[in-house]
Amino acid sequence: MTSTPPDAARTAGRRPRTEWIPGLRVAATYKPAWLPRDLIAGIVLTTLLVPQGMAYAELAGLPAITGLYTSILCLVAYAVFGPSRVLVLGPDSSLGPMIAAVVIPIVASGGDPEKAVALASVMALLVGAFMTIAAVAKLGFVADLLSHPTQLGYMNGLALTILIGQLPKLFGFSVDGDGLFEEAAGFAEGVANGETVPAALAIGLGGLAVIVVLRRWLPKVPGILVAVVLAILAVAVFDLEERGVELVGPLPQGFPPFTIPTVSWSELGLLAAGALGITLVSVTDTISTASAFAARSGQEVRGNQEMAGIGAANLAAGLFQGFPVSTSGSRTAVAFQAGARTQVTGLVGAAAITLMLVLVPGLLRDLPQPMLAAVVIAASASLADFPGLRRLWKQRRVEFSLAVAAFLGVAVLGVLPGIAFAVALSVLNVFRRAWWPYRTTLGRAEGVNGFHDVRDYPGAELLPGLVLFRFDAPLIFANARTFREEIRHIANADPAPKWIVVAAEPITDVDTTAADMLEEVDAELDAAGIALVFAEMKSPVRAKLDRYKLTKKIAAEHFFPTVDDAVAAYRRETGAAWSHPPRVL
Repeated sequence: MTSTPPDAARTAGRRPRTEWIPGLRVAATYKPAWLPRDLIAGIVLTTLLVPQGMAYAELAGLPAITGLYTSILCLVAYAVFGPSRVLVLGPDSSLGPMIAAVVIPIVASGGDPEKAVALASVMALLVGAFMTIAAVAKLGFVADLLSHPTQLGYMNGLALTILIGQLPKLFGFSVDGDGLFEEAAGFAEGVANGETVPAALAIGLGGLAVIVVLRRWLPKVPGILVAVVLAILAVAVFDLEERGVELVGPLPQGFPPFTIPTVSWSELGLLAAGALGITLVSVTDTISTASAFAARSGQEVRGNQEMAGIGAANLAAGLFQGFPVSTSGSRTAVAFQAGARTQVTGLVGAAAITLMLVLVPGLLRDLPQPMLAAVVIAASASLADFPGLRRLWKQRRVEFSLAVAAFLGVAVLGVLPGIAFAVALSVLNVFRRAWWPYRTTLGRAEGVNGFHDVRDYPGAELLPGLVLFRFDAPLIFANARTFREEIRHIANADPAPKWIVVAAEPITDVDTTAADMLEEVDAELDAAGIALVFAEMKSPVRAKLDRYKLTKKIAAEHFFPTVDDAVAAYRRETGAAWSHPPRVL
């Protein structure tokens, strides 16, 4: 009998806790040498968290202070439950319009801000619950419901929606419109009617220019912080409030209060639908961001634990007057470049925001609203990926069409229906590929071993009376008719073939509908004096045919391990010969 080393026993004993609470493992293995880097990265991160948090809160139709409350709680919760050492969570520009799409119609124009906060907090709790359930059930694969082309189109549509929605604030006035087209029309009408506040436009465009120029030419300089500081100074120097520029105003002092939000049952259904969309977008964004930064830092992506971490972050935010959060690629990049080693960086950021609210809540009182609009517009530009669309246009027109359709779905239908439309497009695209898969015939090409697609090798030689047919998909109910029609088309050729050999290596499954179809086709071909033959069928697929009793109806000698074996058997039976001897390489 062998004994377990004490260290191993202790490790095994705490594995269940550290599996679901990675923060305990980080605390147990934290090295003092990491602290200076985490502290510096946390302070640098705070300069981005504060203005973006406030801006994204207003993008979601909520008071600016809720963005800071949300940032504090989600950073703390993810530090405890999140598996990544570098990912940064917080209010996100891609979620803001989705939150607003649910909250604003319920509250209505000019409604109670407290009601809006309660609705958003319930959404955060629902997102947290959905994420936690998905993590426990190991449903990380739901991120695959948004293919890259549809996600690309959705994000470009979202970027345009955010841009149009923020332009009125940048110009110093407001628009009462529902949807992209109404908001665009309202903005154009406001500009035409002279509602633009010149000082607001100047401070907004100036701040946007600072952010864009510094991001482009001096990426290590915190452009948003510089723009915010300059905007606050401009308010004091030029008395911009008297010139019609709206300011953020004083923020509540102190730590966010613990609050259990309440909503009516009639509102819960709408909030749950919005929360499901946010969950899907958040999971997709988090998995892709985690994968990108894990590759840089040598860490492993743990998708289910990531969902648990995001779920905990949303639950914490929802109980402290916050709203749904997700991973932020831009803030994660800032923390990573600043030298962040662990989630202590996030804890430093949360502590810094808390100290600001407790000690100097009036620090951002004079921040102009057009400056927040500039921050949001700059973020929307990072969501857009027009080079990606151009690449799809060059590489695959069908997927470019999917991206454009997803883009139009967001623009025409709205943000939340747009995400549902994008998911539907992704699923339909998968179904389309299974419904009409690639199929071809094979021949023997000069100078190349084996049998190859005649489309790639137009001069490939074919044996008289033999057709090598390849069907590049599982055989299921959706494509059974397509397969049958292709076989019938081959069988009706003049002269008719003697053997039709199905190169079955790409066929990874045969369901019962397809099995019934194969039985019918085999009977039809037998009646016409044509043999239906299979080569390179995978063992699991052959086992399914055995269970379906299909191998008792299709002769056992019509199954061959390789295409070469099938061709050799055909030549022995018919005496067919190649026009020239094979050239072996």
